[in-house]
Amino acid sequence: MTINCDYRDLDALRAALAELKLDLPLNEDLSILATPLAVGSRGAANRLAVQPMEGCDGTEDGRPGELTVRRYRRFAAGGAGLIWFEATAVREDGRANARQLLLTQETLDSFRALVDGIRRSAREAGCPDPLVILQATHSGRYSRPGGVAAPRIAYHHPIFEAEKRLPDAAVMSDGELDDLLPFYGEATRLAAEAGFDGIDIKACHRYLISELLSAFERPGRYGGSFENRTRFLCEAIRLANAAAPADFLVSSRINLYDGYPWPCGWGVAPEPAGSVDPDLTEPNRLIRELYDDFGVRLLNLTIGNPYSNPHVNRPFSGGPYDPPEHPLAGIRRHVSCAQALRRAVPEMRTVLSGISWLRGFAPQLAAGVVADGIVDFAGFGRLALANPSFAREILNEGRIDRRRVCITCSRCSQLMRAGSVAGCPIHDREVYGPIYRRDVLESERDIAGMVSND
Repeated sequence: MTINCDYRDLDALRAALAELKLDLPLNEDLSILATPLAVGSRGAANRLAVQPMEGCDGTEDGRPGELTVRRYRRFAAGGAGLIWFEATAVREDGRANARQLLLTQETLDSFRALVDGIRRSAREAGCPDPLVILQATHSGRYSRPGGVAAPRIAYHHPIFEAEKRLPDAAVMSDGELDDLLPFYGEATRLAAEAGFDGIDIKACHRYLISELLSAFERPGRYGGSFENRTRFLCEAIRLANAAAPADFLVSSRINLYDGYPWPCGWGVAPEPAGSVDPDLTEPNRLIRELYDDFGVRLLNLTIGNPYSNPHVNRPFSGGPYDPPEHPLAGIRRHVSCAQALRRAVPEMRTVLSGISWLRGFAPQLAAGVVADGIVDFAGFGRLALANPSFAREILNEGRIDRRRVCITCSRCSQLMRAGSVAGCPIHDREVYGPIYRRDVLESERDIAGMVSND
């Protein structure tokens, strides 16, 4: 599929939307993005957020590495009001790779130094102190501690396990889930000590808690009914609240929609059979409860799975397959899901995902969704890797430098899939260009050579 993604101006983008019978709230007045906002008892200086993009560049014991520190200091100097810190495991067996960050009492000082460095970098650049939220995770199905696959799953998934069913021992028992829960309270205590403003109990992208939300056919206390499937997330948040200081934000990055047919997908219509149409009845019910019963005041909204349906999660121009829809349709789905949640729980502060494909016109969508009250923050992930100064450019210059936008080529994802560190080899080529050539291109040539010799 050949897709034009380099629209010459907003009129050309609007014409493409009209041809596809889609609408997006594009606003040329970007001033709304500079307005501050109270979040719980804390505040953000503006409406721009850096999304949690994992660098896979920590140390063997889970401390931030040199590239980790470099990345976050660049984000801080870029001026975003909210930095959503990347996935950090709550326990060794939940790490997604050998270099994923791991917050423990032993690694606490390194995290404290990193948070101090974030705030210092912001001040030195003349930028406001950002809100910094730590994302606490157990990778579940995608666990690879020490770089060796060791999946822990909520249930056997017929789509993910179509070629090879995982052993029954990979399914976490109710008792094992009970034993895991206290680690979320401990992670909250440590995150507060490290200087973070809040913690995200990660419930997205088919990692463990996300998968539990769709465990319709799992027996026991963590499967079947709505109350059982949401039990782990709610209990983890309760424990986080108990461990948190009074002004600490307990939050979640949460899937509103998975994109897999029921009963293997959360936020998906159960009928007709095989449908992948969104049905946010359950996600909206859960988020209503998180607000009313658990005091959650901030959510980072997302959809899909970057491992198996990335066109849903982050529309792309280059990737592992030809997407079945135009990327603009994927962006519209993100906005529609956020709109539905805003109607159901208008009090909840929210962050939008999935808009980097719009490149130089992403700021206009960001301004549109905030001005229309669809969300409170516009989040940038891949684009932040490509241009860490995106927020300062939007706020000070009213635009993003179109020579430094993310071109959604998926090279950052290729680096991750190759087991390397993740970054932008296009716009940060001095650092990541040689790494990409070594770990991706040379690996592909080696594979091609082996195939040709067979």
